[in-house]
Amino acid sequence: MPLSANDPSKKSWLEISKDHDFSIQNLPFGIFSTPEKTKRVGVALGDYIIDLAELSKAGYLDVQADVLNQDVLNPFIKLGKQTTRAVRNQISDLFSTDSVLKSDTEAQKNILVDRLSAKMHMPLRVGDYTDFYSSKDHATNVGTMFRDPENALLPNWKHLPVAYHGRASSIIVSGQDIHRPKGQQKPNDGPPVFGPTKLLDFELEMAFITYDGKPLGQSISTSEAEEHIFGMCLFNDWSARDIQKWEYVPLGPFLAKNFASSISPWIVTLDALEPFRVKGETQEPEVLDYLKFKGDKNIEINLEVFIQPENQQENLVCSSNYKHMYWNMNQQLAHHTVSGCNINAGDMMASGTISGPTPESYGSMLELSWRGTKPLRLSDGSERKFILDHDTVIMRGWSEKDGVRVGFGEVKTKVLPAI
Repeated sequence: MPLSANDPSKKSWLEISKDHDFSIQNLPFGIFSTPEKTKRVGVALGDYIIDLAELSKAGYLDVQADVLNQDVLNPFIKLGKQTTRAVRNQISDLFSTDSVLKSDTEAQKNILVDRLSAKMHMPLRVGDYTDFYSSKDHATNVGTMFRDPENALLPNWKHLPVAYHGRASSIIVSGQDIHRPKGQQKPNDGPPVFGPTKLLDFELEMAFITYDGKPLGQSISTSEAEEHIFGMCLFNDWSARDIQKWEYVPLGPFLAKNFASSISPWIVTLDALEPFRVKGETQEPEVLDYLKFKGDKNIEINLEVFIQPENQQENLVCSSNYKHMYWNMNQQLAHHTVSGCNINAGDMMASGTISGPTPESYGSMLELSWRGTKPLRLSDGSERKFILDHDTVIMRGWSEKDGVRVGFGEVKTKVLPAI
């Protein structure tokens, strides 16, 4: 099925500025509500949300309204890629210039919602969540800080996409505050102590969301992977570095990461990101056969992180790009399932911290402040080695090419004191 919704020449009969994240070539999916409408599936277009249940009821959409009148996207995603692609193409046609819907002003009253009047909700019921560690620059920086700089990457790192299974229940949507987590920490001198983390950090990541996979025991190849990927969102994998340092040997992160991960509310389809594919770094040594792939599988997504102290302005602290990933999504999913692991609609796979090759592109405070030795100065005169109480961390991302912008909106989270 052609990706007609990606046509860069398409224009909408709705007024949309050229630099808007939610162009007619985007059409991301999310869950919204208003005082008059219960939680349901919507699509963002400019400053509006398209109520898909109402669009279906009005006879404009070839999907039953009950699948769209849901409080999560999972039932819609379970329809599979051919159906979700067809729906996006259909929405694109309906909101393009000279569509019949343009003159149906009565139907528009129920179908179009002012985005600022709506509340966004957690878009998915995340059954399983896996966090990869796939940025070579990030892994090299961490290895340089904590191990031998001459051997920063562990022996397996260039042979497989390293990952661990994270906590799905504490993934939250943008706008939900978190409390500073507590746990054990080990001072340089003396026994372990218990208390709030002193080294709270963000991790700039992206996540992809899956369709249903194959039955248990079967694997998904790199060439099949995209048929099993619905879309992507921004992902802030909060980390407590002092808790992590003490607990992660020998099994990896636990309390240091299970307290919260924040995502953006709009899921941008993998289809919408197709025009922004780029070639990734040459992988040396050559990977094993099941990890080999053909074509350009990295995606150019501009990423920014801001810190906003309470009642102060935002401060840009990081500018990175998803194209820097060493291991791509196809390889991550192929590796995840090569053991026979089954995946389900709504599972989430995070990229790991996305760092670029220059200091301003490092994707965590651990790197930006280089373990606290190089504090960042903010516009209000204060300094940050790590994230303080009442700080708000904001991440934004977008792709842009040939006058077309496909954006993710933002993921925004405020840190409250420990309780």
